[in-house]
Amino acid sequence: MLNISIAGAAGKMGQRIGVLALEHPSIKLVGAFERAGHISLGMDFGEVAGVARTGVALTDNIAQTLDSADVVVDFTSPESTLGNLRVCSDHKKAIVIGTTGLSSEETARVVSYGKKIPVVLAPNMSVGVNLLLKVLADVARALGDDYDIEIVEAHHRLKKDAPSGTALKMAQVIAEAMSRKLDEVSVLCRSGIIGERKKKEIGIQTIRAGDIVGEHTVLFGGLGERIEITHKASSRDTFARGALRAALWLQGKPAGIYDMQDVLGLR
Repeated sequence: MLNISIAGAAGKMGQRIGVLALEHPSIKLVGAFERAGHISLGMDFGEVAGVARTGVALTDNIAQTLDSADVVVDFTSPESTLGNLRVCSDHKKAIVIGTTGLSSEETARVVSYGKKIPVVLAPNMSVGVNLLLKVLADVARALGDDYDIEIVEAHHRLKKDAPSGTALKMAQVIAEAMSRKLDEVSVLCRSGIIGERKKKEIGIQTIRAGDIVGEHTVLFGGLGERIEITHKASSRDTFARGALRAALWLQGKPAGIYDMQDVLGLR
């Protein structure tokens, strides 16, 4: 049995991770925590998530939840994640991170903690998206420089970071497959008289509207044809199930930085 503690347990993702953990035969929810001052502190997780009482009360002290936890699952914010990582490192606890919007400096700090504890870091925990990442690399290599590459991502109006971590990961995978440096070829915005498209550009366009859970389309445009590969998530449960799968996989792993490609055996 894997014991987990959930960061941001009152949030939309935290609630779904917790509810699915309660239903999982091999996982036990032993901790749930939120930021200081959150309205849900002290409440039973079940009350917050709209299910039966669990006996797990929300706290603002992550350390209180770690005595009985094997793995922490964190879908919060960059600042909160780094703070939780520090505490997990001090207590030698593994952590699964689905937080997006991390800067290069913040990502480097996460990697440094990976020298002390096992960490799964992935911008998207969906099995389908991570299978798609493998396919995209193969398609990009096969098509080569004769095809223009554009990525369009759409999410709900409340998402705070843009482009999405998934879109950036897709662009990174494609750039590496084609021996390009993403920071040199990515185009995140177009406006005005911009001239012809450069041959090796990788465009990433962002849509924010309504309650879209997450949609990503990668377009390879050639002369006379185009290939579009799309993934659409209709429920946050897709990501929550992936996070729990990652937590189970992380049991007994040595310190290091892993991603969903590792979890799914796609390397």
